[in-house]
Amino acid sequence: MNSPTQVARVAIVTGGSRGIGRAIAVALAQQGWNVCISYIHNSAAAQETAELIQQAGMRALVVKADVASYADTRRLFDESHKAFGRLDALVNNAGIVGGQRSIFDVDEAHLHSVFDANVLGSFYCAAQAANAMSNQKGGQGGAIVNISSAASRTGGMPQEAHYAASKGAVDSMTLALAKELAPHGIRVNAVRPGLIDTEIHEAHGGQATLTKLAPTVPMGRVGTADEVAQVVGFLCGPLSSYIDGALLDVSGGR
Repeated sequence: MNSPTQVARVAIVTGGSRGIGRAIAVALAQQGWNVCISYIHNSAAAQETAELIQQAGMRALVVKADVASYADTRRLFDESHKAFGRLDALVNNAGIVGGQRSIFDVDEAHLHSVFDANVLGSFYCAAQAANAMSNQKGGQGGAIVNISSAASRTGGMPQEAHYAASKGAVDSMTLALAKELAPHGIRVNAVRPGLIDTEIHEAHGGQATLTKLAPTVPMGRVGTADEVAQVVGFLCGPLSSYIDGALLDVSGGR
């Protein structure tokens, strides 16, 4: 929590209404951040996240915005700036799996839906954040944390090459932007969750799949959204001040 004389840091968490995004937003609030979250469909879930942020004693802003739309990302950052007046961290969390689909059955629309959300959306938001935070443009500097996936190095679940490839692109973007933005006072890192107990796994069998795969994790269990969120909070804050360009696995050793 910030003291009365401190100015609260501000984070934007895309896709912050549920799952890992919600856990990240709440963890940041508990560490003294004001948080703006974006969502697309579930306004009730987004409001629940906002209430949890407020229960932690911090301010919350909810913005309906599709990160796959450049116009929406500009509006998201504009509304956050109007509400809070600064930006200290971006968490690029919004994304989709795209379901299980064989390479024999992919088509243009399907690939665009996955890459537009996971890759282009991350680029759009990173560009907006860089302009807002760059200390060479009057900003305070800050951090960008991209939520990638262990699938980027393992290939992921069967028939999900589209998802794994999109997260591989996020990893490459992270490494490149870490070099480009460091002189501007902005650190860029990625967190790569493994088997985490969230609704995203409904795309490939849900709880039954998690139960089946848990024994393949060296730690013998699936992870939680809160465990991912704590790592993201660390990368957003001052304790990680010399970490830049890291691809940090939160995967139980898998």
